[in-house]
Amino acid sequence: MVKLLWLIPILPLLGAVINGVFGKRLPKHVVAGIAAGSVAGSFLISLAAFFQMLQLPETELPIVQNYFMWIQAGRFQAQFGFLLDHLSGLMILIVTGVGLLIHIYSAGYMSHEPGFYRYFAYLNLFMFSMLTLVLANNYLLMFVGWEGVGLCSYLLIGFWFFKKSAADAGKKAFIVNRIGDFGFIIATILIFWTFDSVDFQAVFSRLENATLFPVETLGTVGTVTAICLLLFVGAAGKSAQIPLYVWLPDAMEGPTPVSALIHAATMVTAGVYMVARSAALFDHAPGALLVVAVIGTFTALFAASIGLVQTDIKRVLAYSTVSQLGYMFMACGVGAYAAGVFHLMTHAFFKALLFLGAGSVIHGMGGMQDIRKMGGLRHHMPWTFRTFLIGSLAISGIPGLAGFFSKDAILWAVWNSENYGKLLWTIGIITAGFTSFYTFRLVILTFFGKPQYTEHDVHHVHESPVSMLAPLVILAILSIIGGYVGIPAALGGHNNIEAFLGGEEAGESSAEMILMLVSVAVAFGGMGTAYLFYVARPDLPDRVASSVHAMYTILVNKYYIDEIYNVTVVRPILRSSREFLWKFIDTGIIDGTVNSVGQVVRATGSGLRHIQTGYVRTYAGWILFGGVLMIVWFLR
Repeated sequence: MVKLLWLIPILPLLGAVINGVFGKRLPKHVVAGIAAGSVAGSFLISLAAFFQMLQLPETELPIVQNYFMWIQAGRFQAQFGFLLDHLSGLMILIVTGVGLLIHIYSAGYMSHEPGFYRYFAYLNLFMFSMLTLVLANNYLLMFVGWEGVGLCSYLLIGFWFFKKSAADAGKKAFIVNRIGDFGFIIATILIFWTFDSVDFQAVFSRLENATLFPVETLGTVGTVTAICLLLFVGAAGKSAQIPLYVWLPDAMEGPTPVSALIHAATMVTAGVYMVARSAALFDHAPGALLVVAVIGTFTALFAASIGLVQTDIKRVLAYSTVSQLGYMFMACGVGAYAAGVFHLMTHAFFKALLFLGAGSVIHGMGGMQDIRKMGGLRHHMPWTFRTFLIGSLAISGIPGLAGFFSKDAILWAVWNSENYGKLLWTIGIITAGFTSFYTFRLVILTFFGKPQYTEHDVHHVHESPVSMLAPLVILAILSIIGGYVGIPAALGGHNNIEAFLGGEEAGESSAEMILMLVSVAVAFGGMGTAYLFYVARPDLPDRVASSVHAMYTILVNKYYIDEIYNVTVVRPILRSSREFLWKFIDTGIIDGTVNSVGQVVRATGSGLRHIQTGYVRTYAGWILFGGVLMIVWFLR
C-alpha cells in the first residue's frame, strides 16, 4: 500500500476530470457517486498505508517515494515525490476522512443546485491539491499543492458567481492568499540558497550540523530566522492569522459544505501543518517561534471577541475558526508542535460538525442564517440539535470530549514556556471563556426559547435528510472519542499522540491538574454567562450593549478592520492603478506611443496621396526631379 501513495491524490483528480468533462451529461447521483467514491478510495488507501507505516521500525521512517525528476536546472533539483511519516500519515487520514463525510453531506445539501457537477469537480480538485500539499517531500511541491488549494478556494467560495458578494469573497480570498504565498515562495528560494536543496530530508539533515547552523539567539535575525518568518507569512495567509485573516469570514458566502471543508480539515490547517513540518527550522529560530506564538495568541483573542456579537450563524463559526487556528499557532510557537497538530485533528472533527450542523439548520430554515430569527429548533430538528450540542461542548473544552484534551495540551505547554508563557496562558484562558460563551449563545438562540420566525418567513421547518444527518452523527462520535488518544498524565493516562508525533509532556502532573480545573471552570463560566444572558435574564444583552455602547459598536463592526484596509490599502491601490498605471502608463505612454505612430503614418499618407494625380506627365516630372536629386547627391 505504501507504493500506492500516488493514488491517494490521483483518485480525486480523476474524479474532478470525469465530472468536469462529462458531469453535465450525467445524472446527479452518478456525479455524487464518482466524487465521493474517489475520495473513499483515497481514504481506504490512506488507512492501509497508515497502518502499514505503524508496523515499521522508526529507523525505516520516513517513507519516501520519488517518482521522477520534476525540475533540474544547474544545481537546482526537485523530485516529484511523496513522503509518509507520522505527521503526513495523520494528515491524510484527517483530510480524506472528513473530506469524504463532507462529500456525502454535499450530495443532499446541493441536490437542487444547477451547477451540481461543477461543484463536485471543484471539490475533488480541492482534495487533490490538499493531499499533494501534505504528502509532498519538498517545499516546491508543497507550494504547488498550496497554490492549488488557493485556486480551488476561489472557485468554491465564488461558486454562486452570479451573486456579487460571493464573487467578491472569492476574489478577496484569492488576493489575500497571494500576499502570504509571496512570503512562502521567497522562503523557498532562501531555503535553496542556504541549504542547496528544497528537499525536506536534505534541509533538516543539514540543520543537524550545529557548527554550520547554530541556534540563532532570541533578538537576532539570521538567515534561518528570516526563512521561518517568511514561511509564517505564508502560513498566516493560508491559516487566516492577523493581519491576513480578513478573507476567511467573507468566505462564508460559499456553500456551507465548502465552509466545512475549507475551515475544518483542509485549507486553513495547511499553515499549521507547514509550520509543524518545518519544526527543525523553527527550532533554530526562537525569535520566529516567539512571533508565531504572539501572533497566534493575539489572533485567538481578537477573533473570539468579534464572535461574541455576531448574528450570522456561519460568521460566528468563521471567527471561531480564526480563533482556534490561533490556538494551534500558539502551541507551535512554544515548540509544542504535537499539541498544535492534536488540536488540528480534534478541531477538524468538531468544527466540521458545527459547520455541517449550521448547514442543516440553514437547509431546514429555507436559507435563513440570522440566529436572532430562529429559536426552538430542537423540537423540529432533534438530530441536528443533538449533534450540534456535542460539537459545541467539544469546542468549549468540556471534560470528556475531544476539545478538552487538545486544548489542555496546548495550555499546559504554553504555561511551561520560558518566553512569556504565563501571559500567553492567561490570554488563552480568556479566549477559552469567550469561546464557551459565544458557542452557547449560538446554541441557545438557535435551538432554545420561542421561535422568532413566522410562517411568512419560514414556511416549513424540517429535519435534514439521512445523507446529511449520517455525517453529522459520525462527526459527533469522533468529537467525543477523538481526544482519548491524548489523555494526559494528570488524568492517569499516557498522551499517545504526543509520543506518536514526537512531542514531550512537560512539567508536573499536579500543576497540570490545577490548571485543567481552572480551564474547566472558565468553560462552564462561559456557558453559565450565556445562560444568564439569553435564558434567565434576556434583557441583559441590550442593557450591557447600551452601557458599553462604544465597545459593542466596535465589536459589531469587527474593529473596522475591513474599513481600515479599504482606506489604507484598497483605495490607494485602486487610485494609483487608475491614475498612474491606466491613465498615465497605459493610456498616456503605451496607447499614446502607438496612436502617435499611427497619426504620423496617417499624416504622411495624407500628404503623399496628393502625388497620385493619375497624369503621366506629372509622374514623369517626379521621376525627372528624383533623378536630378540623385545626380546632385553623388556629385556633391
